[in-house]
Order: sequence, then structure tokens, then C-alpha cells
Amino acid sequence: MASASLLHPFGSSFVKRLSGSHRTVQKISIEGVMIQCSESRLQATKTVDHLKEWDFVKRRDIIGLFFGLSSLLIGSSSAKAAGLPPEQKPRLCDDDCEKELENVPMVTTESGLQYKEIKVGGGPSPPVGFQVAANYVAMVPSGQIFDSSLEKGLPYIFRVGSGQVIKGLDEGILSMKVGGKRRLYIPGPLAFPKGLTSAPGRPRVAANSPVVFDVSLEYIPGLEDDEE
Repeated sequence: MASASLLHPFGSSFVKRLSGSHRTVQKISIEGVMIQCSESRLQATKTVDHLKEWDFVKRRDIIGLFFGLSSLLIGSSSAKAAGLPPEQKPRLCDDDCEKELENVPMVTTESGLQYKEIKVGGGPSPPVGFQVAANYVAMVPSGQIFDSSLEKGLPYIFRVGSGQVIKGLDEGILSMKVGGKRRLYIPGPLAFPKGLTSAPGRPRVAANSPVVFDVSLEYIPGLEDDEE
């Protein structure tokens, strides 16, 4: 399930703390050489019993080996945290869709919300208070993605019209039909009053700044079952 905090009207904050009392320390003993790895340093010490059995070259090789392994692990973690490159991130509207949207008329509501229909659905529209399952790709106006249910692999389920998500998304979903896709141009007052902080692979969303959501209404749990 997608993270509710990003879609919530009040946004979220990310705090990273590094506590010395909670450092992960790993000690590995190889043929009498004690290698101690921590988040802040890599220290190699020799046991007293084998002090005379190792020359400078052997010590240098082992220390170099573990420095190399540490760099490799740190680099791997950073790559995962950064996420996929922008061009490889899954989207609800591909390049062909983007070209077609240029000729789709813009609809503007009384609240200031604007939207373009990517695809008109053939199912029911959700009544206020019903749960809906929707996929979304949330972007800043430049097109950079800051959140996406597609990257999480599951539709986002929330109760529409009850303030569980930002106002612009609530309003935009209510007039959609199941099976439909829509691009929502959400003005600042209907988006994130407190903004969203930046994170690896995610741009910062300033307070009360406009955002763009591509959203698809997948199904309405319960409502479709009743109609069958």
C-alpha cells in the first residue's frame, strides 16, 4: 500500500538521526587479525599472539581488502536509496499519451482544480465516503515524480471525500468512473499546506505549491460487488 503520509493534506517530515550508542559494529577475525568495521571508521588491529607472524605487506593487503568491501557496500546502499532514474520510473501516461494530452481540452472546476481526461471510464463513480482503489503518479509541475503507487506495486486505498488525502485528489476522484484515467492539475490551496521535504530520488514540494497527479480509478470495493 502506498504511503498515506505523502497524500495526507499536512504532508510529512523526514528526520535522520545517527546515534553513537546505536552504531552497528562488526568484528571479523581472519587468521589472528581482528578487523573492526563501524559506521564511522574501519580499524585493523593485530592480536598480540600473532604480532611477529605478519609483515607489512600482509597487513596492508587485508586492510585494503576491507576498505574496498566497505566502499562497495556503501555505494550499493546509496544506489538503492536513490531509486530508479526518472526516465525508467513507471508512469500512467507514456510519451504517446503526453502528445495526445496536448489536444485534450482542460476542464476547470469552481475550486480551481483543473484536469484532462486521459481515458474515460465505463464503471460507476464513487459515492462520498466509499473506499476506492486508485493508482497514482504524483509530480511537481516540472514533471519530476515525488510519489507513486506504481513503484510500490499496489493501488492506494482510501475513503474518498473524507479528507484522507489532499483536497484536489479527493475532488478529482469523485467525478471519475471506474476504469478511467485523468491528469489533475492541483493548485496550491488544494495540495500540501505544509509541503513535503526532499528525499533521495524525490524532489521537494514547497508549501502551498501546485502539483500534478496522474490517477487511475481501479475499482470501488463493495460497490461493484453489490452491482453484480
